[in-house]
Amino acid sequence: MKLSILDYGIIVTFLLSVLLIGVVVSKRSGKNSSEYFLSGRSMPWWLLGFSMVATTFSTDTPNLVTNLVRKNGVAGNWEWWAFLLTGLLTVFVYAKLWRRSNVNTDMEFYELRYSGKPARFLRGFRSIYLGVIFNVLAMAGVTLAAIKIGGIMFGLPPLHTVGYAALITVVFSAIGGFKGVVYSDFLLFFVAMAGSIGAAYYCVNLPEVNGLDGLITHPNVVDKISLLPSWSNKEMIISLLVIPLAVQWWSSWYPGAEPGGGGYIAQRMLAAKDESHAIGATFFFNIMHYALRPWPWIIVALTSLVLYPDLASIKEAFPDVTNDKLGHDLAYSAMLTKLPSGLLGVVVASLVAAYMSTISTHLNWGASYVVNDVYKQFVKKDASEKELVNVGRISTVLLMAISAVIALLLTDAVQLFKYILMFGAGTGLIFLLRWFWWRINAWSEISAMFSSGIISIIINIEVVKNSMFGDAGIFPSWGQIPFVVVVTTIIWLLATFLTKPDEDKTLFNFYKKIQPGGPGWDKILQRANEEGIDIVDKEEKWAVPLGIGAMLLGCVLVYGALFATGNLIYGKYTDAIIFIVVTLVSGGLLVKVWNKMKNNFL
Repeated sequence: MKLSILDYGIIVTFLLSVLLIGVVVSKRSGKNSSEYFLSGRSMPWWLLGFSMVATTFSTDTPNLVTNLVRKNGVAGNWEWWAFLLTGLLTVFVYAKLWRRSNVNTDMEFYELRYSGKPARFLRGFRSIYLGVIFNVLAMAGVTLAAIKIGGIMFGLPPLHTVGYAALITVVFSAIGGFKGVVYSDFLLFFVAMAGSIGAAYYCVNLPEVNGLDGLITHPNVVDKISLLPSWSNKEMIISLLVIPLAVQWWSSWYPGAEPGGGGYIAQRMLAAKDESHAIGATFFFNIMHYALRPWPWIIVALTSLVLYPDLASIKEAFPDVTNDKLGHDLAYSAMLTKLPSGLLGVVVASLVAAYMSTISTHLNWGASYVVNDVYKQFVKKDASEKELVNVGRISTVLLMAISAVIALLLTDAVQLFKYILMFGAGTGLIFLLRWFWWRINAWSEISAMFSSGIISIIINIEVVKNSMFGDAGIFPSWGQIPFVVVVTTIIWLLATFLTKPDEDKTLFNFYKKIQPGGPGWDKILQRANEEGIDIVDKEEKWAVPLGIGAMLLGCVLVYGALFATGNLIYGKYTDAIIFIVVTLVSGGLLVKVWNKMKNNFL
């Protein structure tokens, strides 16, 4: 596949624009570490919201969606659609708490919430665990997608693709810092959306597909378009709907969908002007991420079933693809080879945009942990601001290099997605409760983190996996995550009650600063009252019940918009109107609940 002069012109113009943004903001970003990692906490909600959407608009996401759709139909996306519950709980309960904490990273939170050496250890270890290990795995998944796109569309060897992608992105990320990432994300979002919508429109109108009517009635597609798994298939209902909605959303840690907020989502909330901007940004992100953006990818995935119904047809069309990279996720890139000149340039630019946005965010986020939570805390406490910025830039380059090496060893995005989910299974409940239950301490998190990882490794050893979760095993295959969650929860609860609680001084200070409220802090409020220490803001009411109500209404709104959009695409206009009405009614009710919440804490 060859690019025309027009295509090259579009791509080069786009890359120069992004690099220009990085250069323009580089001077201010390098001023100090707060500017480099949080842009001086001055960002408006809409800019942060677009940045969150662009960051999760990754090159591996369309590949992941394509894989899910080809294997389990559109309903297969419930594996990640269920995380909307996590996202909206963050919006209406945790966003204001994060912004009030005023920490530089979510790792710094540990020494605000917990006390003593365990808190210090947890901050340092988890900074490496998440900021380096998990972070490079996530980036490796994104880079793997770039490798597959480069191989399918241009016949590039994996090493060449990694080299080109890494060089451009790491230069931009290192010089621009967080401000450069956020400003460029605004541009990257529109380029990425234009590319994905353009690709979907062209693919669905290919002669082989014959428009939307031809697509949804095609024998390869007709049983794949349902937004819900078939009720006659018990295993699919449990694995795609019951487990994600009943267990996975609150129990598993996953980048961008952390229970209670965290990672680069927390970084953006901390960079917001104030609490209302933090909430607005995360709400905007969740609407775009779940209700609207997936549909162009889904349409391309469905069209791929017409042209490439199985792996053999993909292999036949692209014989140069090695067997270790062959998977259903390649079908997305395969469909893009059909695009005409001009549109191809836009789509390639959109894929580059998706890659740069995600990787630059992960690099800046990971480097913020290395600088603020490792180097500044354990290596050189009196480091100058200039030195911290330089360490951040060096860390950015090293994180990129490590993730690129790992990407060359991976096979498919779904494999990585499921491993990350399982490694974080069982830890989510702590992240939700630690704000509202005083008894949780650093040992709770340490025990959960280690037990979840160790149990996940053990049950994925082939002998254990087959004996416990195989067809003839003790548990069905979908039982892995619930098993890890139950065992991990038992372990961290035991660790909580077998270890000493945090010091009263730490708990008093935390409550006074955050004002979390709720019955989980009654014992601490009683102690503070006995000692004559005032830690309660009497003008603020506990907003969590209203926040949960807003979360549920928000879920109805977003899922309603998701189903309305799908039914409009399928031509089921009566169903679409019903879901539009549901969306509007839930939106109206949400506005009323939100106004009550604002009176409580804003």
